[in-house]
Amino acid sequence: MTKAVRTLALCAVLLAIPPVASAAPQEATSAAASDAGAIAVPSGVSYELLGRWDTDRLNQILTTDFPKFAGIDVTYTPARNAVKLYRVTYPSVVPERGNKPIVATGLLAIPDTDAKSFPILSYQHGTVYGRQEVPSFPEQSTETQLMLAQFAGQGYVVMGADYFGMGASKEPEGYMVKASHQQACHDMIRSGRGVLDSMGITSDKLFLGGWSQGGFVTMACLEKLESAGVAVDAAATASAPIDGFALMNGFLNFPREIDASWVNSLFVLSAFSYENYYGVPGLARSVFNDAYYDAARRVYERQPFEASEIPTDLHKLIRADYFDPQFFAGSAYGRIFRETQAYRWVIQTPVRNYYGEADEVIPPGIGKMAMTYQQAMGAGNTKVEAISTGPTTHRGTYARAAAQWKTWFDGK
Repeated sequence: MTKAVRTLALCAVLLAIPPVASAAPQEATSAAASDAGAIAVPSGVSYELLGRWDTDRLNQILTTDFPKFAGIDVTYTPARNAVKLYRVTYPSVVPERGNKPIVATGLLAIPDTDAKSFPILSYQHGTVYGRQEVPSFPEQSTETQLMLAQFAGQGYVVMGADYFGMGASKEPEGYMVKASHQQACHDMIRSGRGVLDSMGITSDKLFLGGWSQGGFVTMACLEKLESAGVAVDAAATASAPIDGFALMNGFLNFPREIDASWVNSLFVLSAFSYENYYGVPGLARSVFNDAYYDAARRVYERQPFEASEIPTDLHKLIRADYFDPQFFAGSAYGRIFRETQAYRWVIQTPVRNYYGEADEVIPPGIGKMAMTYQQAMGAGNTKVEAISTGPTTHRGTYARAAAQWKTWFDGK
């Protein structure tokens, strides 16, 4: 077993998450010579063909691969066209670092049809533990595969940013770093549209969708797009942690019996990300007990570690002070989380936040938070709806919600 494979295997054990079951790799159908190699478009953007997935591959995802991943059976509308997949490399900046210029990557999936105009879905991915389990490496991203089969296979262009520090990015990971997530999403949409323009493809509709961490990014991206005057036809999320402070307080001070054992990873990824992106030296060391700091750092950096080095018991992993709500709220870590929210503005776009009543990560209260906040304004802003998917798990919520996203978007 290679070091890389061994590291990911240990990570899966640590986080108590079933290994992601991607569809069996298949050789991509060869493309025309004009698609070979990286192709540059204006503004420093380039793209390269990854492959072509036919309808048989896409329908296998819908009927077999994704239901196995999610642990729930959902009836999806079958794919009706093949899809060409491209990795887009684009320039961006890191707002938290004084707009430091960087290079980021993302996925652009285009229906392989004769049409020249398609609606666009920008999909924001959830938490992953391998740097390449992201949209522009679709063989390694089962959640992205569902979007390709359900949307790109039915006439939508699908875009997806890898986020800073993921995919082919050389930056440290920026997990739940709001402005960077907004920038990555915004610039991927802009860059993807530039690629479409170069291909003679147009679009008159833009939709946003995201699961888990990607639900937070979806709402944060919507906030940025609305502030920039970019029209969004609708946005939908599943299991979205739209208030990081409330979420982490729940794990620390109001734990549920169903809370996932792998929530330890949310503390690890966020503490080191916040130290790096917000420039707070020693922040992560202040969060974790000395015995586990080095192992936690290796997890964040995707270096080899032993699963037994990281406890799933938060009281062992995290310093005792953080279980005092007042201390957490006043700490550097807690103050950043207090600003890690994506619902406290007057939302103008139709939004549906789907939540699961048996979700082991996102409680129903957080799932309904955006709707509650918007409706608390006077007579109520009715743009946001919270919709239950029933007694579904974290993965099951996404599985059910995705089918409902498609029906809703189709009607817009």
